[in-house]
Amino acid sequence: MNARILTTATLLTAFTGVITAKAADSQLLSMVMPDAKVVAGVNVDSAKASPFGLYVLTQMQSNDSDLKQLIALTGFDPTRDVHEVLAATASSPGNSKTPSGLVLARGNFDIDTISSAATAKGATIENYNSVTTNTTVTIIEDPKQQVGIAFVNSTLVAAGDIASVKAAIDRPGTGQTLPSNVLNQVGQWSGNDDAWMVTTVPLSALAPQQAATATAATGAPQMMAGLAQQVQQMAGGVKFGNNVVATAAIQADNAADATQLANTVQFLVNLIQMQSQKDPQLANVAQGFSVNAQGTTVNVKVTLPEAQFQQLFQMEKKAAAGTPQNVIKK
Repeated sequence: MNARILTTATLLTAFTGVITAKAADSQLLSMVMPDAKVVAGVNVDSAKASPFGLYVLTQMQSNDSDLKQLIALTGFDPTRDVHEVLAATASSPGNSKTPSGLVLARGNFDIDTISSAATAKGATIENYNSVTTNTTVTIIEDPKQQVGIAFVNSTLVAAGDIASVKAAIDRPGTGQTLPSNVLNQVGQWSGNDDAWMVTTVPLSALAPQQAATATAATGAPQMMAGLAQQVQQMAGGVKFGNNVVATAAIQADNAADATQLANTVQFLVNLIQMQSQKDPQLANVAQGFSVNAQGTTVNVKVTLPEAQFQQLFQMEKKAAAGTPQNVIKK
C-alpha cells in the first residue's frame, strides 16, 4: 500500500478540526496514552445531520484523489463507514524527531477486503499478539513499517506510528489511563459540543521551536507569541446548527494574567473590526465574538450563521491553496 494511501486511510485526523462529536466512547479513551498532550474527538454520524458537516464530508470526498482510490480499492468509505473518531498525541509538533500519535475510530470495517487491497499496493501485514489483552490484532503497515492501521475488531481501528498503535492495543485493562481531571474535561466538552479538543500542557509547549523563534523575531506576531506564553491549558468545542457556535476555555496562571489575556484578545478583535469595511466577513466574525475573564479562566465564544461559517471555510481553503482572495465570489 502506497504511503499516501495509508495516510488517507488514517484521514481520521482530518475530521477533528471540522466536524462533530458527542460523549466520547469509553473504549476508545481507554486506548489513549496517559501522557497525551492533546486529545480531540468528533462524531461523524452527527456531522451527517449538519449542513456544514455534510458540506465538509462532500468536499473531502470530491477533492481527495487518494480517498477516491481507497474507496475504489476496498469499498471502505470513511464518510460512510466511520461513526466516531478520537485523536491524541503525546509529542509536540516540530519539537520531536520521533512524533507519536493515535487516531482511534469506531465504525464498520471489512478487514479482509481492506487488507487484500493494502497488500496489493505493497503494504505488509503483521499479526500482533497482545499479551495484556490476550488477543491477536491485524496491523497493516506501510512498506517502511513506520505507520500502521490496526483492526482490533470489525468495529474498532487504531492508526498512527507503529509503537503508539501497539501500545494502544496493549493499554486497556492495565490502569494506564488519562488523569481523572483530563477525563472529566473530555466528558464535559464531548457531552456538550459536536467537535472538541482538550490540551493538557501550556500552549507554548505545543508550538514548534523553529516557529516560536521566528515569531519572536517579528513585529505583530510577537503579540500572539506572548499570548501563547500565558496559556497553561485550554479546551474548546464547536456546536453545529443554524448557527455555528465555537467556545473555548483558556486557563492562565493567575487572575491577573487571565485579565491581561482577555484584554489582548479583545484588542485583536477590535483590530478586526477596523478592517471590516474592507471585508464584510471580518465584520461578521467580530460581531459574533465575545471574550471575558473569570478568575484564572478566559472564556471565548464565536457565533456565526452556518452559511457564513461555510463561506469562511471556503475562503480559508482557497487561501491555503494559494488562490488570490480577490477572485473569491461573494
